[in-house]
Amino acid sequence: MAILKLEDGTVYIQLKDIAQELAPLKVQLNRWTLGDNPQLHRLLAKDSLNKEEEEEVLKTLDGYFEQIKETAGYQKRDLVVVHPGIPNLDVLLKEYVKIHTHADDEVRYIIEGESVFGFVRPDGSQVELTVEAEDYINLPAGTIHWGCVTPARRLKAIRYFTSPEGWAANYTGTAIRFRQAALETV
Repeated sequence: MAILKLEDGTVYIQLKDIAQELAPLKVQLNRWTLGDNPQLHRLLAKDSLNKEEEEEVLKTLDGYFEQIKETAGYQKRDLVVVHPGIPNLDVLLKEYVKIHTHADDEVRYIIEGESVFGFVRPDGSQVELTVEAEDYINLPAGTIHWGCVTPARRLKAIRYFTSPEGWAANYTGTAIRFRQAALETV
């Protein structure tokens, strides 16, 4: 279940309320079920996955990929796996904790763990959205945002691309004023 925190201390947990708050950014947030496939859940419980296991996870959940290929033109997908045992994890995560934009949509389906997206809204206020397993999020191209993992430092997420080149970060230099989530750990 997603949680949206505003700078004034307001917290939203209902999808319709979160969607209303994120509407000016045109950020889409949905819930997609993982189902009850025991093999999928066994793989998701592991810290790391080899290439064959990653591909098995992707293929198991490709029904969603097929839908967005048809409706939104996404062409590729991959699996991001984050866990505390990754060498130099702090260094890798620091790049995401800077406010940036992308030339393409940033689209993720969280399948295990949690992630935080911070946004700068059109009025300059900042908000943070924590997403977890079964949350699908689409940040339109040009959305001013940052990201991080939660203190558990565990995440498995499928990323969907129309063009991976469009995901290069364009840093804005804007300061993050609102740091409620796990940013202290990075």
